Amino acid sequence: MAFGGSRAFMVVSHFLKWIYTAKAGERAAAAAALARAYIDRDLPFEDRCAAEAALTLLLDDPSSKVRLAMAEVLALSSHAPLQVISALASDQPEVASLVIARSPLLTDSDLIDRVVSGQAKTQKMIANRPAVSMALSAAIAEIGEAEACAALISNSGASIAGLSFRRMAERHGHVGYVREAMIADTRLPADCRHMLLVKLGDALKGSPLVLALMGAGRAERMLKDACIRASLTLIDGTKAEEHSALIAHLQVRGDLTASFIVRTVAHGKVDFFGSALVVLTGQSEERVRALLANGNDVALAAVFRSAGLADAVHGVLLRALKVWREVARGKRVAGAQEVSWLMLKELGGQEATGDLAGLLKSIHLDALRENARGHALAIAAA
Repeated sequence: MAFGGSRAFMVVSHFLKWIYTAKAGERAAAAAALARAYIDRDLPFEDRCAAEAALTLLLDDPSSKVRLAMAEVLALSSHAPLQVISALASDQPEVASLVIARSPLLTDSDLIDRVVSGQAKTQKMIANRPAVSMALSAAIAEIGEAEACAALISNSGASIAGLSFRRMAERHGHVGYVREAMIADTRLPADCRHMLLVKLGDALKGSPLVLALMGAGRAERMLKDACIRASLTLIDGTKAEEHSALIAHLQVRGDLTASFIVRTVAHGKVDFFGSALVVLTGQSEERVRALLANGNDVALAAVFRSAGLADAVHGVLLRALKVWREVARGKRVAGAQEVSWLMLKELGGQEATGDLAGLLKSIHLDALRENARGHALAIAAA
């Protein structure tokens, strides 16, 4: 049955009488044709009103085939009758999924309501829409099941705020496929990456296999060390403007310790160290940067003290900063291996004892192993 032209009103009138005797397949084909005629927008006003009335009436058709045929035609149109779209979006899953996943007529408010009341499958369809606003993303992040959140993260058409990433990390960071999707996303804020590293460590620490192989105590120590090393690597990939968020996250977790700060400086993360001093002291970034670049020992020690760093670590930090200044100015070539050794010498070398000396020995040995591993791989690749 074809629709169009000046005969449309008469055709609709005939259609409304015919549907009560036609078979379901015939009604579905006719419903699709009527829907196509409606969205083509070539119908006169009176005919459009008649076609819209007929489409609305078809929502009560006992066969889902009819409503599915309508949904297939109307789902992508911005000119479909709003009441028809709304009803189809609330139909049985096979019909509703087409409209929920595609229709541009569904507002954020409509979709958020469905995120709140919908099943995981519905949430996932919404998360996979071609365009997902920041507000809708926030609703999915706050309420959505793990599958929906993973779909949202993988959707290049979704606008996701940093806060929404954090909520998904908090709620579903323990779920492997969500964690992997987040880590692979370049938009992920640095503090969220650290949160996911910690959640991964917690998951491994509780693994029966890890516990059986290492025991609880050793597993705890090894995974803590691994998280610290991963955190240092994370700093390299963190933009300067994100340092404050990462530092705040470390503070909340109690991970921004003097030991961690010593490690960052030994590894040359001077910019991050400066950001930490700004947060810990409340002093301006310009002043702190200037002191790190050219400040004397007395002024720097005063800043360290203001940041809550014990006097015992001042000397090794000052020694490291002097070396990194020379490296920055092209007067010296050095890395973590050399700097950690010079920091240890500040305490008396290999004979030094105490927690700080032990920490520096550990940093130095790690740097030695890393350099040796890199050298061996370079030889193998030659």
